[in-house]
Amino acid sequence: MPPQLSKYGAADHEHGEQVPLASDGDQHHIEPMEYKSLSSFGASNIDETNQKRKKKIIAIAGTTIAAACLIAINISVAHSFNGRKPIGPYELASVQEGDSFFANYEFYDGPDSLGSAGYNNYVGKNRALELNIANITTETGPDVFASSDTNAATRKEEQFVYMKSAPTEKGPRESVRLEGKTRYDRGLFILDLRHMPAGCGVWPAWWLTDEKHWPDNGEIDIVEGINYQTVAKTALHTSDRCNMFAHVPDWTKTGHWDWATGLPDTFTGVMDFNTSKPADDCNVLAPHQWANQGCVAVSSDEGTIGEPLNKQGGGIYALEWDPDKEKAIRSWVFPGHDAVPSNLREAIESASSTDKSKRVVPDPNEWGLPYAYFAVGEGTGCSADHLKNMRIVFNLAFCGTVSGNRYFRDCPAEAKLFKKGKDPVLSCNALIKSNPEMLEQAYWKIRGLYVYERAWMKPVPEESAGRD
Repeated sequence: MPPQLSKYGAADHEHGEQVPLASDGDQHHIEPMEYKSLSSFGASNIDETNQKRKKKIIAIAGTTIAAACLIAINISVAHSFNGRKPIGPYELASVQEGDSFFANYEFYDGPDSLGSAGYNNYVGKNRALELNIANITTETGPDVFASSDTNAATRKEEQFVYMKSAPTEKGPRESVRLEGKTRYDRGLFILDLRHMPAGCGVWPAWWLTDEKHWPDNGEIDIVEGINYQTVAKTALHTSDRCNMFAHVPDWTKTGHWDWATGLPDTFTGVMDFNTSKPADDCNVLAPHQWANQGCVAVSSDEGTIGEPLNKQGGGIYALEWDPDKEKAIRSWVFPGHDAVPSNLREAIESASSTDKSKRVVPDPNEWGLPYAYFAVGEGTGCSADHLKNMRIVFNLAFCGTVSGNRYFRDCPAEAKLFKKGKDPVLSCNALIKSNPEMLEQAYWKIRGLYVYERAWMKPVPEESAGRD
């Protein structure tokens, strides 16, 4: 998803306010404070010299104190970690299910960002509950984790999180955007998803970001549906010097890189469809890639997102962000629930147990190859500091810069009925404003989200590890 460009005058997500750009008729210019010579007010030059000396002494003292504080902090940090790194087994950090789910998030209230420009407005929690576009529902249905032989007969009462949107008279839909209260620098994120928004003009996403410091702190798109797309993708968006080229062997993953093609020729501006390259440079301004394309890994399997996934009753998405032990970001998707690896299934089923001894520790290395693999961390082409301080975001947007711009290409049937000249975005908006029956399928249904972080421990020296 494009960022909330608060520093460019768009929505400020930290405070939920609009920050308008100053106009010529409404500027408040504050002159910087000037230290003028007091002799102009009748004081002597000696006074002026004394003033300068005092300022110099204060500046030196301030610098000394700051340096001392910095040294103390570094010593404190060194002692607290004492050589430990987050390379131990995974430990449960957060269980987000049922009634407790929304407590982990803030409801962003305001228009979509300039970066995505969706045809929707996000509403606060009270309004979302009033419209019933965010709710927790208890249902009794088949136990999806039961064996295939007993699944139909085994029924289970569970709570599900629903998020959707509502029409308005003016056109832009009222929708939901959740922004996590916790920040992460690494972790294992597992989503048990039973239904995701899908359809023409629909643009849902589950992602990690730090919008206020984008792209310096990066962005990870874990689940992002666009119109009728049916294949899962995972994308990283970063600052420069984060490149996967020659760092990701084919044997590390089952998927492949997306491609950058059709870019305008540098000299003529004509779209060049004869030249293409893998989208393996995560830099949002990477040359020979679309602006903000980032590095994009694509699943090789159909039906891993959108309507086909919903027909299978959803599935499990897992993202491992581990720059310390695996030195990689890896992504898996398991459509339906029949083929979920036993370790992953047992970890999900036991996560909410109050008895810690009964919780199964997830081990991604038991799940088979991921479809997406990004080399991140020491010794790779992307240092760990490209991705940090990010929070979880769920949102549901419509049309905008991605889904809207692809409207003619992805929605030919709808484009015959709703077309505003040659403008795909306005045409997409017209479709959404008509409140088509299709939008009844544009909702999230979530069983739970589970977050794990590795335990901190001292690395075992290689020579010691090899001893009997």
